[in-house]
Amino acid sequence: MKLKTVICLLGILFFQSCQELEEEYSSLYIIAATIGIEEIPLQGDTLLTAPIDRPIQLEFSKPLSSVTIEDNIVLKTQGEVIPYNFNLFSNGTLISLSPSQPLKTGTLYQIQINEGLQSSLGQQTKSASLYFQTGNNPLTINKVEFIDSKKLLNGRITDVALSPNIEITFSEEVDPDQLEKMISIEGMSSGQWEVDKRATNTYNISFKDKLEHFKKYTFTISNELLGLDGAAFSGASFTFYTGAAPESVMPFMDDESLLHLVQEKTFGYFWEFGHEASGMARERNTSGNLVTTGGSGFGVMAMIVGVERGFITRDEAIKRWQKVLTFLENADRFHGAWPHWLDGNTGKTIPFSNQDDGGDLVETALLLQGLLTVRSYLSENVIEENELRERILNIYKEVEWSWYTRDQNVLYWHWSPNVNWAMNLPIQGYNECLITYILAAASPSYPISKSVYETGWARGGAMVNGSEYYGIPLPLGKDLGGPLFFAHYSYLGVDPRNLSDQYANYWEQNINHSRINQAYVMNNPKSFVGYSESNWGLTASDNENGYSAHSPLNDRGVITPTAALSSMPYTPEESLQALRFFYFQLGDRLWGEYGFYDAFNLTEDWYASSYLAIDQGPIIIMIENYRSGLLWDLMHKNEIFQKGLKELNFNY
Repeated sequence: MKLKTVICLLGILFFQSCQELEEEYSSLYIIAATIGIEEIPLQGDTLLTAPIDRPIQLEFSKPLSSVTIEDNIVLKTQGEVIPYNFNLFSNGTLISLSPSQPLKTGTLYQIQINEGLQSSLGQQTKSASLYFQTGNNPLTINKVEFIDSKKLLNGRITDVALSPNIEITFSEEVDPDQLEKMISIEGMSSGQWEVDKRATNTYNISFKDKLEHFKKYTFTISNELLGLDGAAFSGASFTFYTGAAPESVMPFMDDESLLHLVQEKTFGYFWEFGHEASGMARERNTSGNLVTTGGSGFGVMAMIVGVERGFITRDEAIKRWQKVLTFLENADRFHGAWPHWLDGNTGKTIPFSNQDDGGDLVETALLLQGLLTVRSYLSENVIEENELRERILNIYKEVEWSWYTRDQNVLYWHWSPNVNWAMNLPIQGYNECLITYILAAASPSYPISKSVYETGWARGGAMVNGSEYYGIPLPLGKDLGGPLFFAHYSYLGVDPRNLSDQYANYWEQNINHSRINQAYVMNNPKSFVGYSESNWGLTASDNENGYSAHSPLNDRGVITPTAALSSMPYTPEESLQALRFFYFQLGDRLWGEYGFYDAFNLTEDWYASSYLAIDQGPIIIMIENYRSGLLWDLMHKNEIFQKGLKELNFNY
């Protein structure tokens, strides 16, 4: 009896299960619901992060009857029915609803499925309600405008007024008081600005105190800022640069007084800061006992200017020149050439690099250019001065120029007693080294032939450029001219005003090189801050990361005062404009004990604290050549310069 009962019960259960499976298989019901990529719960819970701009998709167990959809699938919020368009996919089992009006943010929606919804075979579904809530849109910035400013091609905001107004438009309203608290500006304390509402979602930030001129600022709005409806903000940061001060930052003076002041202060680097034991110029203001040969050539020339401008007496200059000559006569030399660097106390070589520990022919030429110009300045009718003249001539004669050709038709820059010619750097044009070939050709002891100049320096004419840049022809050299010291170093003592040969007119070369340099800066293709008609000059100098030969092809945003100032004879109007800018607009940061510091980069908010002999020297010398032609006129009294030019078939 018991066994029969158990069998009967199992039969009933099996029948009921089969019936339920058959009903489930044959009935219509919802399988899944999504909005965008978010899943809408089918029972109980509410989706809280629904997007407002994505379709709603409902998947059913059977293909739907399209005529029953609109009345039985209802989208609504707060009792309001939201109309929609729909499409069926997957043989009618998947319906996609697209609301005919945008969904609202932060709003609860209901999808009501009524029992009247049928499958294509007439099967009905059970009623159901699904819920989702749209998320809040994030608070964003639609627009930022710095009133009275300029935007560069790369988006940098420059020339911002020192009492700026910044207008910010958000995607929705914020509390002005909270916004004021959420603002921070690097280098400023809170309370130095205030916020006012100007228009719908637009707020003005004004400053109670003036900002610094030519200064980089970072303006930040904290991510703790919220919209009035609680919308979250991800935070924002903007960098901007203020422009010039409305008035001069330094005492006003006329051009002549300013030129005199620049020469006088710059002269101090070579005179007051000259090495005590040797009289030579230190490489830079942090060099200790390290002195530089080429820079010392600039220094002894600067002393001629010092005498003529009344900074020192002639007797003081003669004593310093005697000290320098005595040091050089006893210092290390390599086939007559001095190294780039020397110990100012001992005269021993200080290696410039691992392999550059011997003779440097270009530095030697720059040194001798200065000394031979001093020789022209000294009188052969005064015993003490004539003795100096002879000593200068003797050390010049001892340089073995021809040996530095290695029996080839080119001069070589370096030789080392340890690694010989390992540097293997031929001196080839066009660059700053023309003076090397002029002095080598004039040597009474170790001269080079004209073929060395033509093949080595001029490279058979390959140094000719002939292209135009910004409508300005460039006779020689690299595209866009290269660093501007090419127009300075060899022409501190060699007069380029009437200088020409088969390759170029050198007055035109130097004028146009300088003009191209300024034109490039004005064009500012890399959108650096502060570049202008007044703020120009790319040449070798320090920068915020070390040292580099800056030029249009190596533009790092660094302006070096020696570039524009040393081109004073070539571009007087443009260089004077730069001088006024450097002094009257930036002098509070750029002017120091020995005149203008080496360089600055407004984009990086960086100003050098350094002075370099090879940058200071051309400033005082070329300003003098602009004012009086003093050093250039001495060339015409110098039989060595003249002989070198004649040997190389220059017209002068």
